[in-house]
Order: sequence, then C-alpha cells, then structure tokens
Amino acid sequence: MGAVILSPGFEPFDPKVREEYRYGEFQNVVTSMDYERLLSSTGPYQGEILRASDTRHPHKVAWIQCVGSRQVIEGGNSYCSAVCCTYAQKQAILTKDHDATAQCTIFHNDVRSYGKDFERYYQRTENLPDVRFIRSYTTIVKEDPITKNVTVRYSTTDEGVKEEEFEMVVLSIGLNPPKDAQELAKKYGIELESHNFAKLNPINPMETNREGIFVSGAFQGPIDIPESVFSASGATSQIGELLDSRRGKLTKERIYPEERDVSEEEPKIGVFVCHCGANISSIVNIQDTVEYCKTLPNVVHAQNQIFSCATNSAKEITDITKEKGLNRVVVAACSPRTLEPLFRDTLREAGINQYYYEMANIREHNSWVHQKEKDLATQKAKDIIRMSVARACHLEPLQEFDLPVDKRALIVGGGIAGMTTALSIANQGHEVFLVEKENDLGGIARKIHYTLEGLDVQAYLKDLTQQIYKHPLVHVYTNAAITQATGYVGNFLTTVKSDRGVTDIKHGAAILAIGADVYTPTEYLYGEDDRVMTHLELEEKIAAGDEKVTGAQSLVMIQCVGCRNEERNYCSRLCCSESIKNALLLKERNPEMDIYMLFRDVRTYGFKEDYYREAASKGVRFIRYEPTDAPVVKPGKSDEGKPVLKVTLPDYVLGKKLELDADIVALAAAVLPSAATKEVAAQFKVTLSPDGFFKEAHVKLRPVEFATDGVYLCGLAHYPKFMAETINQAYGAAGRALTLLSHETVVASGSVCEVDEDKCVSCGACITACTYGAIEFYESPKGRKAKVNPVLCKGDGLCNTKCATNAIMLKHFTDEEVISEIDAAVSDEEIMRQIDTAVGES
Repeated sequence: MGAVILSPGFEPFDPKVREEYRYGEFQNVVTSMDYERLLSSTGPYQGEILRASDTRHPHKVAWIQCVGSRQVIEGGNSYCSAVCCTYAQKQAILTKDHDATAQCTIFHNDVRSYGKDFERYYQRTENLPDVRFIRSYTTIVKEDPITKNVTVRYSTTDEGVKEEEFEMVVLSIGLNPPKDAQELAKKYGIELESHNFAKLNPINPMETNREGIFVSGAFQGPIDIPESVFSASGATSQIGELLDSRRGKLTKERIYPEERDVSEEEPKIGVFVCHCGANISSIVNIQDTVEYCKTLPNVVHAQNQIFSCATNSAKEITDITKEKGLNRVVVAACSPRTLEPLFRDTLREAGINQYYYEMANIREHNSWVHQKEKDLATQKAKDIIRMSVARACHLEPLQEFDLPVDKRALIVGGGIAGMTTALSIANQGHEVFLVEKENDLGGIARKIHYTLEGLDVQAYLKDLTQQIYKHPLVHVYTNAAITQATGYVGNFLTTVKSDRGVTDIKHGAAILAIGADVYTPTEYLYGEDDRVMTHLELEEKIAAGDEKVTGAQSLVMIQCVGCRNEERNYCSRLCCSESIKNALLLKERNPEMDIYMLFRDVRTYGFKEDYYREAASKGVRFIRYEPTDAPVVKPGKSDEGKPVLKVTLPDYVLGKKLELDADIVALAAAVLPSAATKEVAAQFKVTLSPDGFFKEAHVKLRPVEFATDGVYLCGLAHYPKFMAETINQAYGAAGRALTLLSHETVVASGSVCEVDEDKCVSCGACITACTYGAIEFYESPKGRKAKVNPVLCKGDGLCNTKCATNAIMLKHFTDEEVISEIDAAVSDEEIMRQIDTAVGES
C-alpha cells in the first residue's frame, strides 16, 4: 500500500476580475502580495517602499480588507480568507518601521485577530501613532492625473460619507483554492467541497474520501502557517499508521566526513554576515560590516549572504570552510534558537567539530531594536561580531553522546486531543499511557453536542472512547493525578496516582493535552438570574429540548465575556461561531424567535463565514458594541407586563440607546487555561505564554513542540481552537513524538556542566540550584563531592553562577570563552580613556 499527501499552495485572488478595484488601471493601487515584494530586500527596490508612478516613498497608505473574500458577488469568494487582517497589520507595522511619520489606514469589516497573541498584535498596531482602523466598506473613486494619488470613498458613523486621498492603496487580497485543484481531484479521485478546496472528513480534517490520500496546508482551506505546519506533521503521522510495517526499511544513515583535529592549529575564522532579507540589511550596512570583519584578528575570510539559512548558502559555508581550511565559523545573523543546529551541521559537513561554530545575533539584539539608528546599529553589529570572533578563538571541540529511547509515550489529558494522539501513536506499535484527571474521558467535548458543520459530537466521542478502551496498547488511568515527573528526552519517569493506585510510568515522550476551562462570568447577572447562562449551557439546554429555551420569544447573546480585556488580553476564537451555531439551531426549532448577537468583531474566519451569512439571512440581528460602552442587563418588564431581561446598549448608526427585551441572555464565556496548567508546566519543565496557555517552541516552525526536548503539546492547552483544528494538531503532535520514538537513540548535547573536584567544597549550592536534578553528591577518593549527570544536564549554567569556589564549568561557555568576549566588547584604549576622564573629573 502507498500513500499520498496533497499540499498545493493557495492561489492569490486576482483583483482584476473586479473592475471597481482599479488594479492595473491606477499605478499606485497594489495588492498585498505586491507590497510584500516591495518590503523584501530582493524586491524591485531592494526593500524600499516606492511608488511605481514616481519612485517616491508613499507617506499616506491605505489598506482595503476583504478583497475577494466575504463576497457573494461574481468573481468573489463567500468565505473569509483568515489571514488578511493580521498580514495587513504586519505590513502597517513594517511601513512605520520604514517611515515613522507614515500615516496608515486600514479599512475593514471586522478585525479578525483570532490566533494566539494576535489580539496583542492588533493592539500594538492600533496604538502606533498615525495608524487608523476604520470599519467601513470602501470605493476606489479616482486617480489624480498629476500626483497619481488615489481617492477612496468610505463612511463613518459620526461624519457620514467621506472621500480621502492616499498616496498608495494596498488591496488585501484573499486566498483562492489551488489553481490546479480540479485537476488534482480528478487525478487522485478525491472530492472537492463547494469552494473547490479538498472535501475533508469532519472528524479527520486531513483525510479525503479516498483511503491513503491526505491533504495538508492550504488545500484544507484558508489557514495560517501554524495550522499548515501541524496539519503536515499530522498527515505524515497518519501515513505512518498505514506504512508502519515498512518504517526504516528504505532509510539511509547520513555519513559525515571524518572530523579533522584542529585543536593545535592557530584559529582561522570565517565570518558570514547575513542580510536576512531586509530584517538586517535595511538597518545595518552589511558591506561596511563585512569589510570591518576582514580586519579582525584570526579572520581569514568574510563575506555577506542574502539568507544564510538557505540551502545554497549553507552549502557555501561548508564549501568555503573546506576550500580555505577554516577551523572556526561565525555566522552573524539571527537568534541561535532556531537555526543553530543547521549552521553547526555545515561544519560537520566540512569535517570540523560542530562546536567550533559561533553565532552573532545582529538581528534580535541589534537591527530589530535599533531601527531608527542605522549608523549606531552598524557599529553595534561590528561590536557584536568582534566579540563573537574573540570567543570563537577559544572554542573547544565537544562530543555529543547517544541516549537510548524508551519507545513508550505518556499522554496527559483524555479529551479529544489526547485520545486522538494516543490512537495515532498506538496504531504505529507504541505503548501509550493515557492519564485523565476526571472519571470519564472526553474533556470539554462532553458538553458539546454539535459542531457548526452539523457533526454529532457525542456520537463521535462515544466511538473515539471505545477505540481507546479496545486498543491493546493504550493504558487508561482515570481519576488520575501526576505526583512527580523526572527524566529527560527518551527516558522519562512519571509517577501517577489513580484508581489503579500509584504507578511509576517509564516513557520516552510526553504529550500534554490537558484541555482548558471555561470562564465563570461575574457580570450580566450570571449566577443571580437563571435566565442568564453561558453559551455551553445554552447548547446543553437546546440539545435537551428545554422548552424554556427553545420556546423563548427573544434571546440576546453577548460576545467577548471574560476576554479581550485587561485581565485576559486574547480572543477565545470559538465563541462567535459557537453563538452562531446555537442561533441557527434555535431558528431551526423556532423560526419566529427574535435573536440578537451583540458583538465587538464577528470572527467567523474561514468557511464559518458562510454560517454567519446564513444566520443573518434567517433574521439573526447582529449589533456591535464597544468595551467602553458595554451592554447593561437588568430585570424588568415588557410593554405587555411580561417579566424580561432588559438589555441596553448604544446603536452607533442611529446614535441612540437600544433597549432589547430578552427571555434568555446567553454569554459567550471565555476559554481559560486549565487550572492545572501551572502545576503540569512545572512538573514537565515547560513554559507558559503571557496568557497562561502552554508556550510552543516556535509559533510557526515548531507549533506542537516545547523547548524542552521530548515534550509535545496539542489541543486547547495550547490555545483555544475548534474541534477540527484540535484533531489536526493532535495528529501533528503524534507525528513529532513518533519522530523521536521511532529511533533507537537520541543525541544529547555536549554543552554540559563538569565539576572540578579539587575546587568543590561540598556546599550543595549547585544541587539546590539545578531544577533538573542533574547534580548529586557521591563519595570520591577525595571525600564527598558534587557530580553532574550529563544525561540530565540541560546546560543552563545556573549551577555555575551559584558555585562560590568556581568548581563547576559549563562546557562551551567556559570562563576563558566568556571573558574573552567581554574583553573584546571594549578596547583597552577605550577603557584607559574612560579611566583618564573619570580621574580628571574627580
């Protein structure tokens, strides 16, 4: 049996299909894709934002949202393209970076900042000087024949219809299905949905109608980069289930050249300075920096690279290292957090020990924080590189070592995310321990009865749970609590107290899928009046056929309850669609019911936009409010004397207060991090986001992994998401965990601590400082001494800083290496000059 993953990219919407956009007619009307090219250092003006009409910098720029999206007109798409609001904000920020005095205006319908940290990003953009967000439809009216400026017509609630001239207009174009979608569908025998994206299984959004053919990325629909990444990993995990019997049969071990001993050679350093597109080169004078590098001691080669992380650039580093006999390499680019393994690999390919590599961070530590000080930023880049070169001279070769991998997995959390991950791993022959704090599996999904798309959640949940209990390799622990978690990647030991008693579980990987909680409102009379309920409670009453709800004459839904505020500065992502789902269910049962949804922004992104439109067409009324003038709920009586809840809020169009009579008020309560999140994070030594959800290793490149090796995440514990997105990520986490579990060994870093027993006085300060339990006392011939277990050591150096006798050394960060870097920061002449100045002033 074979398998296929279809992952064609989206096709940008072509605004030429609609004459009113004037694209191709007016020179200074560009698409967002055009604007991306203008921002790129490889673009037409080397990263400068210039107008095509006169190659001048535009000072006043407008973005028009939803071009080709949220439209039911010929040539448009009815769905929301999901990414445009955030990329427009990004472009506005970058425009302000290029020109701090630039005036940026974003015309929008709703600002859909629904993703993780997106709300903060929106606020960051909104708070920049001379940045405006205007909620209005627009018309591009005319182009000035002399200046080539473009006039846009729009409306406001306070000033009515206005016309305003802009020097450039950016069309935020949406995402069309892949251009060859129909051809691919015909070729592989798969079905497409109504918008010409792949038609997917609602309980497995990577699975097509044909066995063995999966989709990921843009072919699933309009999705962002993190979702694309974990859907790709998830699709590979499912293919692993099909092809598990052939795992490892066709792989070849990568053979590196024999390592050359250069420890006795004089340092011969090569420096590679990266443009990083415009991220560095738009601020730092790269060529001047390269020429400076050539003057530094022990530097025998220096050059620039557009993207040092590109495949051709990495190969160039390897080739030049061989050709010029380099024995040290410094790459001046970004943070080592993501790309250090790649650059170390270039040295291995050249036959040099990888620890002879040093990274100078001239992006995060320089260009990104000194955007308005180009000359000083260039000088700082030189300083940082000079320090890195000095440190590189003292680097020593280190050897990594292999650790055995326990083939079993522990999954914390028995909701849909945890169970999906468990089955995918178990189906590939690995034993799984599934730990759930409640008596029953299912998590928050036990309170959900339907999806917006019509899936019977309880039937799906029942089937999923049965699969778990029937699988011979899945061991379930309910009413469970983790009392201790120790170990390291490939070899963890977790103690679980459950109905089975106390169990020590050995496992090679851990997946944290502990779910989330729901906010208990303290506003809008919740808990005081039983006519006020949360949206989940409303759904349960609808499913139960509660006549009080289904027979109500009027219902008011209030969105953003408990989030998008100072205490919880994030969007809960699910609530708008959850409310629309409930509204449609009620309209189906009681078409005459008056339903009002009070919103700040309706965030029905992707295909959920079609349901928003359906709700509006069935008479659901959508009324916007601002947090500074939120709705007020009070008990009262209708004109007929019937007891009701009086909901008052402003109408910005009419310019007066509205008063709605409601039999039921439903609150879209925020999704909160699980109460157990902090405890579990401490046990598994993982970090949390500012909002208290688990923090992934990299928001785009590693969205299902923690910085702690061997520990993965998925589901609501990562951030609020829909069931299909949760399943996507659950399979993605399984795929990443299996990458580890499918190997016999895992490589441990050579940068670990070591104790000089002659200096150790057995004070125990290092043992107290180490959060990984990597140091313990042992009886040596010299008495009781501290000893580091290199397998457990993470190389954070905390013990090193605590040791009063300097008995602990962190390899790759020795005193000699660090002090040489410090000494290079400031020249001896500069130090003496400052001393002389200080003496003279005294």
